Amino acid sequence: MNNFADLLAELNLENNIALTDIPEIDLYMDQVIQLFENNFGSSIRNEDEKVLTKTMINNYAKGKLFFPIKNKKYSKEHLILISLIYQLKGGLSIQDIKQTLEGINERIESGDFPLNHFYQSYLNLHEKNIEIFNEDVLKTEQEVKQEVNQLETDNPEELEAILLIASLVNISNFYRRTAEKLVDRLAAENKKKD
Repeated sequence: MNNFADLLAELNLENNIALTDIPEIDLYMDQVIQLFENNFGSSIRNEDEKVLTKTMINNYAKGKLFFPIKNKKYSKEHLILISLIYQLKGGLSIQDIKQTLEGINERIESGDFPLNHFYQSYLNLHEKNIEIFNEDVLKTEQEVKQEVNQLETDNPEELEAILLIASLVNISNFYRRTAEKLVDRLAAENKKKD
């Protein structure tokens, strides 16, 4: 494949909403959408894809993925939770996300949780995950090339692309299934507490 490192750069994996990006004042929905568009707009696959819409936010609220808003305004805590939801929805169902964030929402409502510190920990891990991901994907690309070289084919680039796609999806499924198992364990632990 031609310059796979460039393809990785196009993903804009470093895009995120830093704590310094979130204003200290509460925002209306349109302002929330604009904040997400500004921070994640270059990460979307094509022009038809939306980062965040009113419908999405309303569905998150109806699904109780975050604690209730007040006066049609979203607090800094809401924005952090919406950012986490945005990241989680790529690999988990809405129900799994609700289950995952349930304890955090309860702690926030009781005023007993340093959400800023938790979110900064997430951002720190996000940066480390990018490094690990880039190294692993480039290693997988090399392994795919070795496999295709053994096939002695007249169209190696197409086969490399197909094998790399299949391998990346396979790895993605491993991670998603592991995350789902962790959600199930978290749900079981929460049921024991009730």
